[in-house]
Amino acid sequence: MKVVVLGAGYVGSVMARDLAEDLSIEVSIVDINQEVLDKLKHDYDLHGICADLSNPDIIKDIVKDFDLVIGALPYFIGYKALKAVIEAGKNMVDITYLEEDPFSLDELAKEKGVTVVVDCGVAPGSSNIILGYIDSILDKTESFLYYVGGLPVERNWLFDYRSPYPPIEVLEEYVLLARCVENSEIVVKPALSELKLIEFPEVGTLVAINTDGLRTLIKTMDIPFMEEKTLRYPSHIEMMQMLIEAGFLNTEEIEVKGKKIKPIELTHKLLLDHWMFVEGDEDHTIMKIVIEGMKDDKKLRYTYDMFDKYDREKSILSIARTTGYTCTAVAQTILEGKFKEKGIIPPELLGKHSEVYHQVIEYLRKRNVIFKETIKEL
Repeated sequence: MKVVVLGAGYVGSVMARDLAEDLSIEVSIVDINQEVLDKLKHDYDLHGICADLSNPDIIKDIVKDFDLVIGALPYFIGYKALKAVIEAGKNMVDITYLEEDPFSLDELAKEKGVTVVVDCGVAPGSSNIILGYIDSILDKTESFLYYVGGLPVERNWLFDYRSPYPPIEVLEEYVLLARCVENSEIVVKPALSELKLIEFPEVGTLVAINTDGLRTLIKTMDIPFMEEKTLRYPSHIEMMQMLIEAGFLNTEEIEVKGKKIKPIELTHKLLLDHWMFVEGDEDHTIMKIVIEGMKDDKKLRYTYDMFDKYDREKSILSIARTTGYTCTAVAQTILEGKFKEKGIIPPELLGKHSEVYHQVIEYLRKRNVIFKETIKEL
């Protein structure tokens, strides 16, 4: 079997390394940065292809010889890449954040007879798979709430945050409106609103904020109450609120010395050196999922807790592990022919297939990404 990973960033490289440990899979990884590819070749003997993945025709030409494509690209080229892979008639599992509606490609994917799993990271991703499974065993799911955050172990005074993703992707999340579901109605709230302090034994006090993390669940799940909250260190949110109020995250152009710029793009540029993880930085990922519903006339609460740490042995960030291994777990189920439904498939629909759910959870467990389940009758 031949798999190609599009994008050799933190998560893309981890997924390529993980899949390559299966000797039955031949793995290639594509990126525009030859230096990154050379390092992956030297350190892990991965086959690299240097190419401009912003060009859909190049993508179609590259993927034609592979059995499965994995997407780990920046958001601004993710949709075009997804469409190109579908037009090439290839199955795909994608972690890329898409601003566009992936379901707009559903008809094309079915016409081409391909399986395309989108939003298949940690959250959305594993959180959705768990929800899909619990929803399939309950008579009626009444509420879904999850908290998730990837945070640096060493807190820095400047922003109290580091990320494997370009700052612009996080900053835009902070200014987008957040959707939740209340009484079966979609409710829109400002991001960074309704701050709630929560104590976690492993990391101390974190603040939960509204962000737009439900994504496909808004369309696919008939659940009266659904909400997603992002976790951050409290001081980081205070700083971000200051930047928002001062206009540093505005998306409308302003004129400076005769040139038009978007403040958020300038802020992104200035944050790059302060925000991104550097070699040796460690992180951890925290997630809590709470699902309530009825089963045999009993009200039950399912709680899933996950705390994951930086892998010192392999030098892999926790957020890359938890995101990437969910994606490679799903990739394995498709390669093995255990999931064959065609079209655009959000991860919550994968979870409704018991065999797929259990395989993904076991795959993660073997890599020490563990969800602790608690069931309580209310």
